[in-house]
Amino acid sequence: MRKSTKTIIGAGLLVVATGIFVAADHIDAPDSMGTTADIADYFAFEPAAGSDNTVFLVDLQSDVLPELAYGTFDEDVLTEINIDTDDDLVEDLVIQAIPRDGRMYFFGPVAPSSTGLSSQVATDSPLGNVEISVGTAIVETTANGVSLFAGPRQDPFYFDFFRFNEVVAPSPEDNSGFNNPGMDTFDGANTMTIAVEIPNSLLGETTATNVLGIPVYKTWVTTNRRQ
Repeated sequence: MRKSTKTIIGAGLLVVATGIFVAADHIDAPDSMGTTADIADYFAFEPAAGSDNTVFLVDLQSDVLPELAYGTFDEDVLTEINIDTDDDLVEDLVIQAIPRDGRMYFFGPVAPSSTGLSSQVATDSPLGNVEISVGTAIVETTANGVSLFAGPRQDPFYFDFFRFNEVVAPSPEDNSGFNNPGMDTFDGANTMTIAVEIPNSLLGETTATNVLGIPVYKTWVTTNRRQ
């Protein structure tokens, strides 16, 4: 199994990752482009001030052009939310998600069987499952207070992709720079989203403090493809 990662610092929780192989960021990873192995964005945050829960939100696969339909979750791709609980930047807990027959199955939080470049599905630690949404959003809440979602959502990324390409490689006829206002190329485009809201009691103690003085988890996301 191979991992691709995205590096991001979240506003409410510190999200830390280092690139392994090819970093994935809105279709610029050739080996995962156009599939749900491609990590577009990753967010970790408190759902409300003072909440005792944490939300992990993973956006996979970006379709860029609004007229393109969203894809489907690849059943050969395991998405893994990694959590460092002892401040050594090695995953101590993982939450895993893998699709099967129209449902997303979640496992963890559990200590991984191995760290680094390989993973195995923690089938002995089921967290819950939810029907993959197609139209109306479907959220499943488990008996221990974990809420789960999987399905297409509008891409939150704002970027004038085509104008950017014109600026970085300008033609002799056009070197005027960015337009103001620009055009959001991702407006109306979808990503395939996995969301987990989970009580902090299932995650252990926080391991860092962000610039606002808020206790945070160090967490990153990876996608692993069956080999």
